[in-house]
Amino acid sequence: MTTKIKLHRLIDANLNRLREGIRVCEDIERYINNNKKLSQKLKSIRHDCRVKDMLTYLKSRDIVGDVLKETTASESKREDIKSIQISNIKRAQESARVLEESLKLINIEEAQKFKLIRYALYDLEKNMLELR
Repeated sequence: MTTKIKLHRLIDANLNRLREGIRVCEDIERYINNNKKLSQKLKSIRHDCRVKDMLTYLKSRDIVGDVLKETTASESKREDIKSIQISNIKRAQESARVLEESLKLINIEEAQKFKLIRYALYDLEKNMLELR
């Protein structure tokens, strides 16, 4: 596997992780907290988590070869809805950072977009968690 394909695999995995984390938070705000404003903001950010040449990254996906696909003990246990939301907003922020850094090697404009997404998620985290 070439370095370019490995980089594409990294980007693909983090795009998925980012959107999944945001979606969990979005659905908690929508269905549990009935918070239209925050769920709409999260949905909007999730829709912004697209890149050019998405299929290029998808082609590099290698689920079978993922050395850490097994669930860890800490991932298997959640105390309550708030802990689910915290772990997922953190997952999304971390993925946005990985995308920001790795896309600097491919497309600086897209890297900048993920930096802005990361900061938007920091702000939404505060709004989501201070309301509880």
